[in-house]
Amino acid sequence: MQKETADPGQPTVPAVTTAAGIELLGVRHRYGPTLALDVDDLAVPHGSLTVIVGPSGCGKSTLLSVVAGLLSPGEGRVRIGGTDVTDTAPGGRGLAMVFQDYALYPHLSVAANIGFGMRLEARHSRGAGPGRAEIDRRVDEVSAQLGLAGLLERRPAQLSGGQRQRVALARAIVRRRPVLLLDEPLSSLDAQLRAQARTELARLHRELGATLVMVTHDQSEALSIATHLIVMRAGRVVQAAAPDEVYRRPHDEFVATFVGSPPMNVLDHDRARWGWRPADGVVLGDGDTPEVDAMVLDGTVDVVEFAGHDRLVHCRSREGRWSFTEPIASGRAVGDHVRVSIAARDLHRFDPGTGRRIGSRA
Repeated sequence: MQKETADPGQPTVPAVTTAAGIELLGVRHRYGPTLALDVDDLAVPHGSLTVIVGPSGCGKSTLLSVVAGLLSPGEGRVRIGGTDVTDTAPGGRGLAMVFQDYALYPHLSVAANIGFGMRLEARHSRGAGPGRAEIDRRVDEVSAQLGLAGLLERRPAQLSGGQRQRVALARAIVRRRPVLLLDEPLSSLDAQLRAQARTELARLHRELGATLVMVTHDQSEALSIATHLIVMRAGRVVQAAAPDEVYRRPHDEFVATFVGSPPMNVLDHDRARWGWRPADGVVLGDGDTPEVDAMVLDGTVDVVEFAGHDRLVHCRSREGRWSFTEPIASGRAVGDHVRVSIAARDLHRFDPGTGRRIGSRA
């Protein structure tokens, strides 16, 4: 497959005039009797690359649609850049949106698709919007940066999935709005293109200076590019913080086991419920002494997964099933007995009733 990356020698995409933060206050949205979104107080920092992540059906796309104005909340207020936009139509909210299926016009060329929004704006503003020359200049500028300069006369059906994704991004970026919303924009790409697109999104965010809000169900994707992470479950925001904070200090057992690959181990041990990351497990050899206050587990190797630079070893013990990572050269095999130590500083304690994280063992 031909690598679809922009030429690093091309000019960067011009930044927006100013980014805008987003606030949701007491927002509720129902589909019939079902409460699909229940957000008390949520802030998206201005200029951030915020990623909303959670399992299917948790309300991610509903939240994005409420921000965009495509759905009206039954309760609560939405603010963008400090302005209440709850009753403002989508076109008046100062944002652009990229949909999961890209929503390109099949009968229009790439150039016409990219410039469509600006041309529509110019037509409705009676001369106050950008002129034809300015529209053409901005289309050429953005398409060059996104590696689309040689495709401007093609129709969407003549493009690859990665190219269509770039056209959808270009159409949103070219308008230079302070807020850019993306609803699972990478979900239809294969693994190689997804990795390339993630890197490109992070770069574009830095160049644009806009507030970018992206929805995904892929927590690894979320951790890799977000500057601010929102984890959702059953219509609610469980945790909103920097990715490192979410990974190292998960709010509860759900976040601990959902965010991170491989997921955190959680099991009952010594009359408490503990969690730890597989990378924090240390195999004890004969005669090795664990650290003071460390948790020690004796188990049997059940499955060994090759992970490139290391191996993920799954074990079973009287406490349950758990895993740890180790170097390729260790040679661990199914059926081997292992003794693993987890330092007190790496242990997370969870409330057995609520699942809330209540501290560590250190």
